[in-house]
Amino acid sequence: MAQYTRIEVAQVMKETGIVPLFYHSDIEIVKNVIKSCYDGGARVFEFTNRGDHAQDIFSEVCKWVTKDLPGMILGIGSIVDPGTASLFIQNGANFIVSPILNPEIAKVCNRRKIAWLPGCATLSEINYAEELGAEIVKIFPASQVGGPNYVKSIKAPCPWSSIMPSGGVSPDEKNLSDWFNAGVHCVGMGSKLIVKKNEIEFDYKMITELTKKSIDIVNTLKKEN
Repeated sequence: MAQYTRIEVAQVMKETGIVPLFYHSDIEIVKNVIKSCYDGGARVFEFTNRGDHAQDIFSEVCKWVTKDLPGMILGIGSIVDPGTASLFIQNGANFIVSPILNPEIAKVCNRRKIAWLPGCATLSEINYAEELGAEIVKIFPASQVGGPNYVKSIKAPCPWSSIMPSGGVSPDEKNLSDWFNAGVHCVGMGSKLIVKKNEIEFDYKMITELTKKSIDIVNTLKKEN
């Protein structure tokens, strides 16, 4: 059962501004990455459903986060069908992120009052997702769809829409400024944030530093706007 309401999830996503996303089959690596992001100030984390037995890894990590990382909201991404959404909800997911707009997933999440962030690429899809109860919509793939200028175009007629771009977001001031000045609710970041020392080892210290830097940039932008 989710620990956080969908409104709480939306609020924390807005407060911190960034949602790290990551998958790995090694549970210890997953824990180390989440802890590194947590130490940098992240309070929302999206584990992506991209490998066999991902639900087993997620279940164990979810228990660990609840015990050892107070205030961290853990959710699941890359969900494309309602059955898989139900599986992860039963394993403690606090929110469901999807690369597509599937109304059957909306039904599952709404029934349990769990935040659902569907992937959209057009204003019609965004509008439909909001009709289905999505508080935040995911623009994916964000850079290919049109980048920050696309968000500006969407927000012009629909300023109430809350948008999280994913794909094409990096932890540097220019990139983050472009997105947040365009009016995003928050951003999703993967490999540009969760970096490696080499082909095998992740750079946990740098992940913490980049997370903190990104959140500091977002906080500065909020004050300016």
